[in-house]
Amino acid sequence: MRAVAQVVTEAQVTVDGETVGQILGPGLCVLVGVTHDDTPEKAALMARKLWSLRVLDGEKSCSDLNAPLLVVSQFTLYGDARKGRRPTWNAAAPGPVAEPLVDEVVAQLRGLGATVETGRFGAAMKVSLTNDGPFTVLLEF
Repeated sequence: MRAVAQVVTEAQVTVDGETVGQILGPGLCVLVGVTHDDTPEKAALMARKLWSLRVLDGEKSCSDLNAPLLVVSQFTLYGDARKGRRPTWNAAAPGPVAEPLVDEVVAQLRGLGATVETGRFGAAMKVSLTNDGPFTVLLEF
């Protein structure tokens, strides 16, 4: 499982012109990708890491500040463009495998007390954000 976590002052996701998820920061906008051997246990590890990651102002975490998270599924995190000019998506888990695991990250975060907004799995989403810093970190389990 991979995640790109960005410290934001605001972020939102729209689908067909409708806002489906939005946060006002400070907080994290998190893109989550799932591969074939990921498990609910890895999803729980990812959630705990995101909730406690000390990347907000003053080396605080979302848990310290009760800061919100916007979680968006992103299969392209497992794209491979090492050969040729077109990426392959072989390492990305198919929707029936990936969707429940992205949902598990969200459920685990909420179970920890987080305020979480989401995108819509499989939809053509438009994600907009204001990256604060800019600060972006890649996490992988």
